[in-house]
Amino acid sequence: MPRDSNPLDLPASGTAPVVPCQSIHHTSDRSRATRLSGASRRRDEALASAAHELKTPLGIIAGYIDLLLSERPGAVNKQQRQILEESWQSCTRLQRFVQSFLTFSALETGNTRMHFESGDLNQCLLEIYDYWLPQLAAKPLGFYFVPGDRLGQFEFDYDKVQHVVSNLLDNALKFTPAGGTVWLTTEPHVWERRCDQKPGVGQERRKGAGLPVNSARVTVADSGPGVEPEYQQEIFDDFVQLPHEGSKGTGLGLAIARRLVQAHRGKIWVDSVPGNGAKFSFLLPFKPF
Repeated sequence: MPRDSNPLDLPASGTAPVVPCQSIHHTSDRSRATRLSGASRRRDEALASAAHELKTPLGIIAGYIDLLLSERPGAVNKQQRQILEESWQSCTRLQRFVQSFLTFSALETGNTRMHFESGDLNQCLLEIYDYWLPQLAAKPLGFYFVPGDRLGQFEFDYDKVQHVVSNLLDNALKFTPAGGTVWLTTEPHVWERRCDQKPGVGQERRKGAGLPVNSARVTVADSGPGVEPEYQQEIFDDFVQLPHEGSKGTGLGLAIARRLVQAHRGKIWVDSVPGNGAKFSFLLPFKPF
């Protein structure tokens, strides 16, 4: 073939626009990221829609089961009561799954609104303690609430804090073996953020000596198998589950708890030695903004 032939009919050398390979790759990466983002958004919307459609019928089913257990329509025998109680437990568990998806979807899309009002944290958690006590006692587990006696009122989102603690208690109920113990505690805390520290701060100051109490610490501790060190960070990520036997769920409970705590400008973490239980704690600043 002659050297000056041009089988691809390309412009002559020196006239063709040059498109750098790097630009092509960047354009391709952006296009791929856009497609993935759109697919992820559509997936989240589909999950939220499905969860929303399930919420109402599940509520109706649970209501009828509760009505039958009350025996207002008529007496039920022992075997019927056992069937109804198992059905109610399964329905309640499915309701929590659905609510987890709805909450996660709202957090992902930025549709969660925070309502900060001055309130009593101990009273807020006492309601949660009363709600969860029958469920933990049925396993059976010992369940104790130890409120801090020096906590005054401060601004927080009442419902969101209850949601966080409920997720932590659900986690404790799931992993703590029968005969174990779960504790819910509150206490005043001195939280000195790194960004607030001044140059030359001494060791005593870093420990909080002489600093005013500026936050509340809430802890849910259990006597379960604990959390291995390699999972103590990623356990709060989306859809992460521990490889324990009986680890069933959405993998969203702790992820939702983390996001709701962060919405308070707080922090959440776990302290655990495998085989000696786990202690999940979070901080709520008295002045989140």
